[in-house]
Amino acid sequence: MVTESTSRAADIEAIRRLVATVEHSQQHKDPEEFLALFHPEAIWTTAHGKVLIGLDAISEFTRAVLPAASWDGKVTYEVAHVLFIRPDVAAVKVRQRYLAPGEESEGAPLYVVSQQADGRWLLTACQNTGVVAGP
Repeated sequence: MVTESTSRAADIEAIRRLVATVEHSQQHKDPEEFLALFHPEAIWTTAHGKVLIGLDAISEFTRAVLPAASWDGKVTYEVAHVLFIRPDVAAVKVRQRYLAPGEESEGAPLYVVSQQADGRWLLTACQNTGVVAGP
């Protein structure tokens, strides 16, 4: 028997897998894997404030930028909090860390994800925010 709590646990696990795939696509600089995670009408705001509306705009930017990314090291993404706005919509706070020899930076993305009719969770409205050290 599937209860609301087990269903919610399954949704949270699916969202964690989505974020893990974001991590994998970034570590491997794989634009196709990354783009497969987006709703067709998604909104993405980069860490530098560039607003991309729709999968075509997100695709053009990602295919140009991700494979050519100059960072070396490891990037990690950790789900810090999930807030279900509706059963099929969640706000996901992520801790993003770039680790390179002698260097570390952090981001605090917010992903609004939506569950599709086939059960998949997709990135729908996302803001990638850099964390600045200090008070």
